[in-house]
Amino acid sequence: MPKVGMAEIRRPQLINATMKVIDQVGLQGASVALIGRAASVSPGIINHYFGGKDGLLEATMRSVLLDLSSGVRRQLAEAPSDDVVARLTAIIRANFDPSQTSPQTAKTWLAFWAQAMHHPVLFRLQRVNEKRLLSYLRFELKKVLPNDQATAVSLTLAALIDGFWLRGALSPDGVNETLATELILDYLRQQLPHTCFETA
Repeated sequence: MPKVGMAEIRRPQLINATMKVIDQVGLQGASVALIGRAASVSPGIINHYFGGKDGLLEATMRSVLLDLSSGVRRQLAEAPSDDVVARLTAIIRANFDPSQTSPQTAKTWLAFWAQAMHHPVLFRLQRVNEKRLLSYLRFELKKVLPNDQATAVSLTLAALIDGFWLRGALSPDGVNETLATELILDYLRQQLPHTCFETA
């Protein structure tokens, strides 16, 4: 029987091992046996804590999503509350943070998106993540744009973030965070009032 308190140690260890194995062999090849070997635990431990591979993938994606959400909040905390451009830039940069664009995390994201189409729990996690991003963007945009326009611009921004991220994740050179951010800001300059970009 696992020792009391071991869950706090084992869960992060197994999540990291899952990402490592997905990076090496992809989701289909990421068997419980391989993940257990990477984490130096028996497959029975994985079944005990997660109920199998599906449960482990769900926990892994919850961990990645938590990192993303924490990153957005951290970036926003450093942006002035009355500077819409700075706050939108913070949201954009958090989505291109190295914690979200490293090869290991990127492959985990790609595996998650592919699996979410066939897995109700993962699909729900993806929808929550999508709605959270749109909510962050729309909240800031509504400060300077009419509601309908704020909604339309937030949808375009989310599509640009996802698109640049995906292209970068599939590129041998990875995601160019600086270029992606600048191109997205170019779009924003066309949508926001000029006063938003005036410097003191």
